[in-house]
Amino acid sequence: MLRALHLGDLLVAVPALRALRRALPDHRIVLATTPALAPLVELTGAVDELLPTAAPDALTWDRPPPDVAVNLHGRGPQSHQALDALDPRRRIGFGAPGWDGPDFDEIAARHPQERERWCAMLAAQGIPADAGDLRLPPPSGVAPGRRVSPVLVHPGARHGSKRWPARRFAEVAAALNCPLTPVTITGTTDERELALAVAGAAGLAESRVLAGRTDLAQLCALVAGAALVVSGDTGVAHLAAAFGTPSVTLFGPVDPAQWGPPADGPHVVLGDPDLRHGDPFADDPDPALLAVGVGDVLRAAARLRDHPRSRTPARAAEIR
Repeated sequence: MLRALHLGDLLVAVPALRALRRALPDHRIVLATTPALAPLVELTGAVDELLPTAAPDALTWDRPPPDVAVNLHGRGPQSHQALDALDPRRRIGFGAPGWDGPDFDEIAARHPQERERWCAMLAAQGIPADAGDLRLPPPSGVAPGRRVSPVLVHPGARHGSKRWPARRFAEVAAALNCPLTPVTITGTTDERELALAVAGAAGLAESRVLAGRTDLAQLCALVAGAALVVSGDTGVAHLAAAFGTPSVTLFGPVDPAQWGPPADGPHVVLGDPDLRHGDPFADDPDPALLAVGVGDVLRAAARLRDHPRSRTPARAAEIR
């Protein structure tokens, strides 16, 4: 199975991975993906082996041809070609020369949500899949529902179009910080300067900044045990959905109908769909994102406080 992408990309593919595990119980399941994702791959319970693969053209295979090759990476052609080179007996993926799968555009028109799209692709080829099967078990040692649980504020994002202003994150962090839910600022090593700026403006000590100080396994434990996650449309938001952790996610250029959390969980998405530009690679924050105010986030957080850490559902909603 090929899915050589990023954190959120792996998490939205979990229902498809599990469907394949059920459909092929006697096979050894090998997932070609980014090696840094190993802690998450293990939590899915669907994979026997991770094959380190940074991109389709980096896929290597020095074993006999696999019985089945599954393209969960994209619609092709590069990903199809990478798997074709393995000479598999059976190919599962979207339709293309040599691939008898369903048409991508037809599936996407009926299933805009990324999780549902991959499940529909499998279902069209006789493999039942449940798009709601996305939850991960908490990492070892995490006990949700502790008396003191952190609020995680994650101000970074891979592209500027998804990055809410730092001063607004700081206001949210300052307002949510209290003894029972101390605020912690998370992020990557590259985002540490941003995280320090948010913490400083919020009046938080540098010790509250974990950006650049956690690996993926530690981040999973933090999210799984958190009281709330506040972030933009980035990988940590997908982690919150996977662990059923209450979350407020700020959407800009991307439609949450495609990449947002499930509607039956303790999650709220915020953004103005009428202002959405739709360019996820832009340098500046999307107008839909800038339409979200600090008060909107705090009101959403207050709504989620009414739902205990037992993950009582709260409907997702967009502001207008």
